[in-house]
Amino acid sequence: MALTQFDPGSFRDRTNRVFYHNESVYRALSQEALRQWETLSATKFFSRCISEGKIIPTEETGPPEKFEMSSTQSWAAFLKHQMVPFISYPYEWSFGMLKDAALLQTELLLSALEEDMILKDSSAFNFQWLGAKPFFIDVPSFVRLPEGEPWIGYRQFCQMFLYPLMLQAYKDIHFQPLLRGCIDGLEPENFSKFLSFRDIFRRGIFMHGYLQAKAQTKYADTKEDIRTNLHAVGFSKKLIKNNIGNLQKLIQGLTWKQTKSQWAHYMNEHSYTDFDHESKKSFVRSVIMLRPWNLVWDIGCNVGTFSHIAAENARYVVAMDADYLAIEYLYQELKKEKNTKILPLVCNIADPSPNIGWRGLERKALTGRGNPDIILCLALIHHLVITANIPLNEFISWLAGLGSAVVIEFITKDDPMVKKLLRNKEDIYSDYEIGYFENCLSKIFYVKKCERLKGGNRILYFAEMRA
Repeated sequence: MALTQFDPGSFRDRTNRVFYHNESVYRALSQEALRQWETLSATKFFSRCISEGKIIPTEETGPPEKFEMSSTQSWAAFLKHQMVPFISYPYEWSFGMLKDAALLQTELLLSALEEDMILKDSSAFNFQWLGAKPFFIDVPSFVRLPEGEPWIGYRQFCQMFLYPLMLQAYKDIHFQPLLRGCIDGLEPENFSKFLSFRDIFRRGIFMHGYLQAKAQTKYADTKEDIRTNLHAVGFSKKLIKNNIGNLQKLIQGLTWKQTKSQWAHYMNEHSYTDFDHESKKSFVRSVIMLRPWNLVWDIGCNVGTFSHIAAENARYVVAMDADYLAIEYLYQELKKEKNTKILPLVCNIADPSPNIGWRGLERKALTGRGNPDIILCLALIHHLVITANIPLNEFISWLAGLGSAVVIEFITKDDPMVKKLLRNKEDIYSDYEIGYFENCLSKIFYVKKCERLKGGNRILYFAEMRA
């Protein structure tokens, strides 16, 4: 019998449940969710958005073969979704990625309103990516527009999209650590604590931030039925559209103006000669062309030079770097290319995304979302050992735990970049030595190819797990 694995990230919505069965993604619907689905599937905008790649391809289906689900709730119908190549979360996205997901949310809302539907929530977790292209995945969030009620997803939209974007655009405060620590986004009162008096006069702050914080404080202990009161006032579809349209224009105008970071210009400032750089690309390409790879991780990808090489013979590439600006540059480049094979993520491999949410199950750790077939670790180890103080053997052991082949680069202490890291530090890194590195690597991996670049300080290895 095929095993069924539930997606814990979907359990809070009582009307539907996501699960994986025979390497496919299904969604079980309650009777009410089925009624909403029947209305949605008959709309023009829904089929149009699927064809344009803005909503995940979805079809109604029967229960999967040999499917069993122990639950106190009976399900009325099932949907089948297209598989997402690699799951990512908003706290791993660059500024431009969160901005484009927010704009897609407003676009979908406006399209739905034209046919008297609306999204019942505004979670940023409802979006995933195919390379640099965002798409919406939480199909049951579309419901019939309740007559006379306001857009109930407005506050959540502010918390998960607008506030993070405004903090980075106006204050140069990176939102990723904040969203990682607040699974439901930034509360209005917490957002307001980042602001000075002068910030209140920035576009959108007073209306969507300051007033929301005041309202939250005012009604925190009220016994009034706020939703009933708002319904009594009456909210027309026009008012909702105006609000969403204004948010859309506000977000379109938000920009992050940082142009310099520690590593975003590394490809123009590295210590390689042109010859060595081309030799390194040739080495990586020779490995990538050995056979087709399903999933590649490029850890410390910088602006994606080697991610592009990996994509030449891989189904999908996840390009990770801790530098916010480098990933923003990469995303904008991939967006121009309309690239759907490389997913850029802000990720510090010394502190990768953990399991978070209820019981640590709602959002998976980086290593729980599908192991790669091969990992590129280029110009990376010296940062982990010398900057992050991670023992070299610990990193090799972590790689081994993923069960993947590796392309790994060792840079000696004679290299200018390593000397820069050691500047003003006591050299206590006796483990950062090529003989020890090769010994650690060969205990777990079989080194199939090795090449020392002409400059002499950089050695490349291709290694596969020992049987």
